[in-house]
Amino acid sequence: MLAGLLINRWTFLILFSVIHFGCWWEYLKLIEKIHQVAFHKYFKLGLLLVGYGLMGWIALLSYDRRFSFAEFLFSIIIFCGFISLIVGFSKGQAKSLKPFRFATLGLFYISLSLGLMITLYREYHTRTYGTTAFIAPVNFFPLAIIASLWINDTMAYIIGSLIGKTQMSRISPKKTWEGTIGGIILTVSVIFLLSRYIFHYGILSYALMIIALIVSITGTLGDLLESKLKRMAGVKDSGHIMPGHGGFLDRFDSLLVAIPFVWLYVYFFM
Repeated sequence: MLAGLLINRWTFLILFSVIHFGCWWEYLKLIEKIHQVAFHKYFKLGLLLVGYGLMGWIALLSYDRRFSFAEFLFSIIIFCGFISLIVGFSKGQAKSLKPFRFATLGLFYISLSLGLMITLYREYHTRTYGTTAFIAPVNFFPLAIIASLWINDTMAYIIGSLIGKTQMSRISPKKTWEGTIGGIILTVSVIFLLSRYIFHYGILSYALMIIALIVSITGTLGDLLESKLKRMAGVKDSGHIMPGHGGFLDRFDSLLVAIPFVWLYVYFFM
């Protein structure tokens, strides 16, 4: 994770490409179990390709340039994906369209979200009275999101283990209101203190505090959403790629829901 986030734009793209395909594969397996169907392999391949092409096109929105090879490549990927989707759908034997509709929601849940994350990977200039006050490095906001999630998960677990008594939801029995609220408060506090007094970001510290608040709340909702999907599918973990941690969706469920809300805040209020 840290290598992908910190080295350069290519490692960043590779990291989220791996996350994209891993999350998609597990999401489709959950949908198959929930609806008791088996999607044709061409249908699943088509969704993965269309999703990746969509993610790439969204990522290109952060670049101000004319038609390029990257745009052509992602267009070809989307076209091939649609062909594969049509072939897979025609060969499938599902009795209802409902599973297919739920499967395509992954385009918003996974591909759109990760595409927006890549658009956040760019240099930002914050201005005060017409002059540049701070130049944020390219990985500034992605790191802020990831750090907020990691801190929130850790703090919510610690507080929940120590004083958690009130169950938050039957969807996730181990999640308590005490742990959730304590995690949100401590995450916002830690991010603000680090940005204000360790990294000396000045007024930008307040923006990071708001991002931490957004991430903590929406990340918790993302965790509950994936827990609901797993409960409907009757599984404990979405996958087993990381022993002791589950699968891709188990690790990035909070991130997938948090990204669009942070993106909206950054682009419309910063």
